[in-house]
Amino acid sequence: MIDVNKSLSISEDELEFSFSRSSGPGGQNVNKVSSRVSLLFDITNSPSLSDLQRLRIQAKLKTRINSEGILRVICQKFRSQSANREEAIIRFAELLRQALKRNPPRKKTKVPKAAVEKRIEEKKRQSRTKQRRTKKIAWDE
Repeated sequence: MIDVNKSLSISEDELEFSFSRSSGPGGQNVNKVSSRVSLLFDITNSPSLSDLQRLRIQAKLKTRINSEGILRVICQKFRSQSANREEAIIRFAELLRQALKRNPPRKKTKVPKAAVEKRIEEKKRQSRTKQRRTKKIAWDE
């Protein structure tokens, strides 16, 4: 079981792993061993997720989820397949944890009176400066 947070644990049976050759480190081994790990998780059909969790994950991770509703996490950081597999699981859990985290609502604040007055005074000063730069020409002549 992968513990995402207090209210969500996902069974490893729901995860699908595929392995391929990595472009990362490995020397001569890189051409022979499939050490890159792709973790696939079907969000739309997962029995572990509630409807609210499913909607929140789909909203926050919409760029990482394909059209079939499958979340893909790829890891090729290490030379060994098992280390990459563990790292992919850790990344997956962290992604879900961040997606399910609720942001506190923004508190509206009022602009301080001194800041408003300072802004207006600065505008007046700038206006006087620009007016002094213009030449006053009498067009009556």
